[in-house]
Amino acid sequence: MALPALSLSLQFGALPDATPHRAALPRHFVTRCIRHALDSDAEITVRIVDTEEGRALNKDYRQKDYATNVLTFDYATEPTVMADLVLCAPVVALEAKDMKIPLAQHYAHLLVHGALHAQGWDHETSEADAQEMESLETEILAGLGWPDPYAKRR
Repeated sequence: MALPALSLSLQFGALPDATPHRAALPRHFVTRCIRHALDSDAEITVRIVDTEEGRALNKDYRQKDYATNVLTFDYATEPTVMADLVLCAPVVALEAKDMKIPLAQHYAHLLVHGALHAQGWDHETSEADAQEMESLETEILAGLGWPDPYAKRR
């Protein structure tokens, strides 16, 4: 089965130290993570930002005054998925460190998570929806060679 086509724009904002994030996010890695999470062709921008930009976007669009790990702005799901995924590098790095996992592993999870949101998946609507989305993320990540990100909670 062929994977969906992906037109990807990968952007790095003004990060104080972008080196570890650029190393963890080569274009082929980002493309592979997202394509495995897609059900249809897509045009997606992935932007890696600092805490200030992440916090401003979360406050403006979700009315939550803190930087979060990933924000998904979905514009269309059919016939082509169109979305922006914004990942806050300092938050992702801190979470990876706290979980004692490689930065690339956490980015893989968040790219898959964001790509699913771009297609209409939502874990905040109900516990059943959250469990279904988590199971799908786990399945996709296993196919990419990554462990279950929710294993410690189960």
